[in-house]
Amino acid sequence: MEEICFLVQGSAEEPYRVTFRKTFNNLSAYCTCPAGENGQHCKHRLNILRGITSGIVSGNEAKVQVVTLWLSGTDVEVALSAVLDAEKQYERAKLELSAAKKRLARAFRD
Repeated sequence: MEEICFLVQGSAEEPYRVTFRKTFNNLSAYCTCPAGENGQHCKHRLNILRGITSGIVSGNEAKVQVVTLWLSGTDVEVALSAVLDAEKQYERAKLELSAAKKRLARAFRD
């Protein structure tokens, strides 16, 4: 088993501990933020998996690249891809909704 830990400054005074563990083809990720502690999605783990180093205060930002390499071939990679695709769809839908509301507002004036 390999393990890499990061300290990430979140909204709390104390940084959150974000831990990634790789055992063969299994990747696990834990975070001490409230969402992570409740077993929910958290942006701290997601950011690191996406290669984002902002917020890391433990001085080991270079290790983010190692974690992103661990992602390949795992079920986490598949799930992350689904999340990123859904986020893109959501953003497109928000733009479409905004445009539709503007068209409706114009139609009210005609």
